[in-house]
Amino acid sequence: MENNSIMNGKKRIKDTILLCLIYISALFAVGLLAGIVIYVFIRGIGAISPAFLTTVQSPSRGTFGILGNIVNTLYIIVVTLIIATPIGIGAAVYLTEYAKPGKIVSLIEFTTQTLSGIPSIIYGLFGMVFFGTVIHLGFSILCGCLTLAVMVLPIIISTTQSALKTVPLSYRTGALGIGATKWYMIRTVILPSAMPGIVTSVILSIGRIVGESAALLFTAGSAYILPKSLFGHIFNAGGSLTIQMYLSMSKADYTNAFGIALVLICIVLLINFLTKVITQKGTQKR
Repeated sequence: MENNSIMNGKKRIKDTILLCLIYISALFAVGLLAGIVIYVFIRGIGAISPAFLTTVQSPSRGTFGILGNIVNTLYIIVVTLIIATPIGIGAAVYLTEYAKPGKIVSLIEFTTQTLSGIPSIIYGLFGMVFFGTVIHLGFSILCGCLTLAVMVLPIIISTTQSALKTVPLSYRTGALGIGATKWYMIRTVILPSAMPGIVTSVILSIGRIVGESAALLFTAGSAYILPKSLFGHIFNAGGSLTIQMYLSMSKADYTNAFGIALVLICIVLLINFLTKVITQKGTQKR
């Protein structure tokens, strides 16, 4: 019996080939990411300078800087997440913990999947007409953030819902068995256990927000002026880094375009790193 066990059995050629293909796929994914980062770094490092990062472009002076675009991008990331994250997590909690399986839940899940497949240019047209014209927000950062919030909601809902479903049923029955209310159980047991998946949804949303240009071009505009007030700036037009990169590419200014791309990659990596560090510390405290 021992010779026929799985641990002592002979390795089949098919298993070895499949294992090699898995390793090759993993190396290809890592190599693709490394290749993109290295290529952008080589093409864009020449544009990076203190003036490039700390000034605003001035056509009259002939200078080029992206400080205004960096500030606008951070505004868009923060405001969009403040709007979309509570709604997305709340919807996922409702679908997983409160809603009974049926036609309504199926309809909501189908709607979420459909929203995730709509092209961003359509979101931009919707945001321009509804948030910009009907609600009279015009070209503003807030208009762009509301449009992006609608875009990233499917990502947050579906990813958070999958994370909540991975929490063992024994956690729920154990908490309810000792007299905890359902909301207390969700707040203190379910959500902390699903926190890695929730953080993943936030990271994916940040990637979608930072990389978006079509929707913002119709809603937030392309201005690069520095904010005069902390909260009032969201009602002004503001172009993100992706908008400025698109404008630079359209003018065949490839050096500055790759410089902006390098800054974007650094911002995304930094935000992802800080998000994971904060989440790990929060999980350890709990």
